[in-house]
Amino acid sequence: MESHYKKEKNKSALWLNLATILGILTAVGFIIYGWKLGIFSSREAMEAFLQPFGLWAPVIFTLIQAVQVVIPILPGGVSCLGGVLLFGAGWGFFYNYVGICIGSVIAFLLAKRYGRPLVQSIVSERSYERYSKWLDGGKKFDRCFMAAIFFPVAPDDLLCYLAGLTKMSVKKFTAIILLAKPASIALYSMGLVFVTRTLLPV
Repeated sequence: MESHYKKEKNKSALWLNLATILGILTAVGFIIYGWKLGIFSSREAMEAFLQPFGLWAPVIFTLIQAVQVVIPILPGGVSCLGGVLLFGAGWGFFYNYVGICIGSVIAFLLAKRYGRPLVQSIVSERSYERYSKWLDGGKKFDRCFMAAIFFPVAPDDLLCYLAGLTKMSVKKFTAIILLAKPASIALYSMGLVFVTRTLLPV
């Protein structure tokens, strides 16, 4: 009975690993495709990409936001700005929030499962060395993490991965993300919209 249980557990772990690898490869493929189209650096290109999807455009955009957290290829503020400009202040904020929260939790879980080697392969060595010293802070890390998520003053994507290397629980991490993210997304998005419209009046 115990042997059968171990086999089933190993089988489930294998399928989970395969699904994770497939998901990462799919995300990487989409990143390369999107980068060639310019949808991560141009609002116009993103708008043109999303237009054929019609009612599914918000879902696709939300997935893009999640992917850009898991595989950080550009400052999150760029895509946040795109969401607000494409869908308006209210819905743009909502899609940004949902996508970023999903991506943040995925990044945390990946770090929990695969540890430092994965994190160090995703982020730059300089950034890792700069912020990894926070890992020894215990509860102090939790407080610093919460403050950094609430105020957009540090690379959130990297911090989500680093949080996965600590003893922080999934429940606590998710609560911090859900409660602290709205303020930073709103401030960041609206600030960028104000600056953009001031410098580039329509």
